[in-house]
Amino acid sequence: MDKNVKMLIRNLNFYYGSVQALKNVNLEIPANRVTALIGPSGCGKTTFLRCLNRMNDVVEGARVEGNILLDGQDIYAPEVDPVQIRRRVGMVFQKSNPFPKTIFENVAYGLKINGSYSKKEISDRVEKSLKDAALWNEVADRLHDSAMEVSGGQQQRLCIARALAVEPEVILMDEPASALDPIATQKIEELIQELKNKYAIVIVTHNMQQAARVSDYTAFFYLGELIEVDRTEKMFTKPGRKKTEDYVTGRFG
Repeated sequence: MDKNVKMLIRNLNFYYGSVQALKNVNLEIPANRVTALIGPSGCGKTTFLRCLNRMNDVVEGARVEGNILLDGQDIYAPEVDPVQIRRRVGMVFQKSNPFPKTIFENVAYGLKINGSYSKKEISDRVEKSLKDAALWNEVADRLHDSAMEVSGGQQQRLCIARALAVEPEVILMDEPASALDPIATQKIEELIQELKNKYAIVIVTHNMQQAARVSDYTAFFYLGELIEVDRTEKMFTKPGRKKTEDYVTGRFG
């Protein structure tokens, strides 16, 4: 992996009550790269993703063992504020989830609850985030319209803009294009390629072609275990494990 490691996961075990969902996962998340998580439904991809910004903290009975380091700091250390972690590690969900507010208020939301920004700072940050999410040209004259009135693809990019506004360092994406049509999906994929210049990105996808198109590294999960991780090109052309090969060639999944 790249020497420039943004997040380091060591011996991660995760439990929902007595059920173990992740088993001894070790993985490096490099900066300025896209890491795709693939594997059949229920194999632990989304659970793993949600461990990376402590979203599983809100699940009753959830328990984490092992270490997840962000720039060398254990995000599960007792003194660490999970809200701060979620600011540094942003999340974009499978189904776009804009708030029932205006486009502007959606992007400004995190800034207003997180800090003491002036109106001008908020306005500038909203514009920058919408530009970074490749949405500004489409909504610049509609900032005070409801976010519910734009298309599904635009709503998903709006959610990306909302995540970018608080200036995270890592962006997690849980199947960000699964509900979108091919044209909107292409826009999201192009956007991911742009965003990796500034962020470490981790994306869960069921779409093998999408993983091959957008990611630099691919990690294959199966039944809660990380089976193999390598450069994406190698994972899809010459994987090291038979189970990986069976999955990427469509023999199961």
